[in-house]
Amino acid sequence: MKIQIPPQVSGILNRLIENGREAYAVGGCVRDSLLGRKPNDWDIATSALPEETESIFSDMHIVKTGMSNGTVTVVTGGMPVEVTTYRVDGPYSDGRHPDSVSFTGNLKEDLARRDFTINALAYSEKKGLVDCFGGKEDLSHGIIRCVGDPDMRFHEDGLRILRALRFSSVLGFSVEVGTAESVEKNRKLLAGISKERIREEFTRLLCGQNAAEVLRRFREVIAEFIPEISPTFGFCQYNPHHVYDVWEHTLHCVDAVEPEPVLRLTMFLHDLGKPMCLTRGADGTGHFYGHTEKSAEIAQKIMTRLRYDKKTLQTVLTLVRSHDLPLWPDERCLRRRLNGLGEENLRLLVMVEQADAKGKANPENGYTVSLRQVSAVLDRILDQKQCFKLKDLAVKGDDLIKAGFPKGETVGNMLKVLLNAVIDGKCANTRQTLLHYAMKAEKGKS
Repeated sequence: MKIQIPPQVSGILNRLIENGREAYAVGGCVRDSLLGRKPNDWDIATSALPEETESIFSDMHIVKTGMSNGTVTVVTGGMPVEVTTYRVDGPYSDGRHPDSVSFTGNLKEDLARRDFTINALAYSEKKGLVDCFGGKEDLSHGIIRCVGDPDMRFHEDGLRILRALRFSSVLGFSVEVGTAESVEKNRKLLAGISKERIREEFTRLLCGQNAAEVLRRFREVIAEFIPEISPTFGFCQYNPHHVYDVWEHTLHCVDAVEPEPVLRLTMFLHDLGKPMCLTRGADGTGHFYGHTEKSAEIAQKIMTRLRYDKKTLQTVLTLVRSHDLPLWPDERCLRRRLNGLGEENLRLLVMVEQADAKGKANPENGYTVSLRQVSAVLDRILDQKQCFKLKDLAVKGDDLIKAGFPKGETVGNMLKVLLNAVIDGKCANTRQTLLHYAMKAEKGKS
């Protein structure tokens, strides 16, 4: 199979070869090309030593990315391409970085150090595909398999445990039996991995096409760095609206929402507080009063620990806290929600509640039908520029002061009264009507 290599990359490969060196595109770019996916970046492996690479491309912009590890980044046509010397890694004492790196002239030795067979592929326009470990066959069968001994691969870098699950989720592949057993056996290695690295892999896993199945199959691995999920495993909800335990409900919700980080994180975290909030009615029915706030509390702890950025954290917490708020396709209700949440969060909340409904006993009920109508009503409110914020009121604080209201708290409170009246449809958003309403409301106090 011929791989379409970008001209910038092809130019680097050809120049290395013209200078008597071997050179191949390697790793993820080859894997993705064989799968018909567009690679995010291109990497090259070469027999040229880093100093030789530097010399060969001395007329181009280069970055000495990691000379001791054999990597020079060549920038051509605005595209950065990492060019790395064939190498053999020494022991990994810290569980992430090799203690030593030695360069080699043997491509197979270089490929042997890589994590999974599907990433241990090399390609040259002249020599075609180089596959020393069955990566092409694993690609065709949809299998994630370690190169060589999986225990050794995971002890070299514990993050590879999570990378295996991420690739399984994103590509929709299964994890080979021996590799899967090693993932489970070595999961405690994740304790030594930085929270930032775990966050990046987990987020990508969560947004994969096969996320729910991977989470289900490897829940104990996920619980190594998010132990807060363990109480949800098998936790019965004792409620006719739910056919699944809390964990299974969560997985169905993750699967039902768009693969965007904020949405997937929200569905993963939205019910973690339920096991702590269960009460049983006289008829045995389970109730979870206060679970949204408890879930938000747990979500904040998890996301802070994994060092999510502030905007993502705040958005997810808002959605978790709000996921039980009624959303009806009427203007009064949605003006109220717009006031409290803003347009962006409200649109996200609609998707969250739709996904939540799909994880219940009867996903096609009156409420889910009405949820599908919410967006149209929301669009109408916004198109008509209806008032749902203080700044949209037809009167300002100065207008009230001129009408005789004392400066300060009284004016602020009255503006809120007027806004609520407009949102609830009790008063038209016109200056004269609002001033009249304000005077009447103030008179009613005395």
